[in-house]
Amino acid sequence: MGGYDLIVIGAGIIGASCAERALADGRRVAIVEAGIAGGGVTAASMGHLVAMDDDPAELALSRYSMRLWDAFEGLEQSEYRRCGTLWVAADDREMAAVPAKIARLQAAGVHAEAVDAARLRELEPMLAPGLAGGMLVPGEGVLYPPRAVDWLMARCRAAGAAVLRRRALRLVDGGVELDDGSVLRGQVLVAAGHASAQLLPELPMHVRRGHLVVTDRHPGLVRHQVLELGYADSAHGDDDTSVAFNVQPRATGQLLIGSSRERDASGPEVNPPVLARMLERAFRYLPALRALQATRVWTGLRPCTGDGRPYVGAVPGRAGCWVATGHEGLGVTTALGTARLLLDLLAGRAPGIDPSPYDPARVAAWAR
Repeated sequence: MGGYDLIVIGAGIIGASCAERALADGRRVAIVEAGIAGGGVTAASMGHLVAMDDDPAELALSRYSMRLWDAFEGLEQSEYRRCGTLWVAADDREMAAVPAKIARLQAAGVHAEAVDAARLRELEPMLAPGLAGGMLVPGEGVLYPPRAVDWLMARCRAAGAAVLRRRALRLVDGGVELDDGSVLRGQVLVAAGHASAQLLPELPMHVRRGHLVVTDRHPGLVRHQVLELGYADSAHGDDDTSVAFNVQPRATGQLLIGSSRERDASGPEVNPPVLARMLERAFRYLPALRALQATRVWTGLRPCTGDGRPYVGAVPGRAGCWVATGHEGLGVTTALGTARLLLDLLAGRAPGIDPSPYDPARVAAWAR
């Protein structure tokens, strides 16, 4: 086949964002996706746009990306709601951590405010009694990730992208071989989620399976995206299995319930004991959930790196090969920032944030 300026492997929210940005740069782009665009990791994502402060590099990328989401033209089509994020402190010990979290967020330009127990009940009357308080980040929101991908892919097609319903078999010098035996020539961006490891085995990765539950419609029952303050400990801990409280109100009036993580669980099947733990955790914070009807339960495999930071940049030892994967639970939040960072690096422009924490070359340091 003819040559391209950039061949994007994977049409999840990361790949679609990178392809759209490359086309905006005037590049000739091919998108290779064996399945439905946005139907893999993206379809099993919570859809939160949230600044996480537990790691400076994670905060830098999420904040950079959220500024781009603020100007994203497809927000309305993506069922976006600026509902704010309410972090819940279960006890005084968790409440004591709030001032430091607020300071870190505000240093990054994110407005946050402490919430006492009375204000917490006012903001979310259905929360369990006895909670100590928390933190409100009013400028954050949620969207429906597959709809965002639909919008991005429509932009890509309108800009002339070639979209190929094929599987990338292997990387070759100067391109990629597809499962029909054809070879696409050009620079390659691997953005295939957990499947990226099959094409780039030199980059250490593992997966964490997460469960999601969506309920029937109960508009107004929950007003904010609500998470427990211990969420980050669950998300970045070393336990093989962990759960945390996370509930989102959706534009449809439904509630989306998470979250769970199972390390190296490779199949899509639901794990009933883990699902039960996740729901019991949610019921502890929001007892009214017990009365709701679940309309769907499903899982997704989230790509993870050894240090919890994504790979974004040139792949060492592979000329013309780039990677954008390993975002685990923050792929939606960081998609637009990842795309801007990656395309700036590819074009030789000065990036908007320091790219070194995400540089795939850091695996050489791990090897040493």
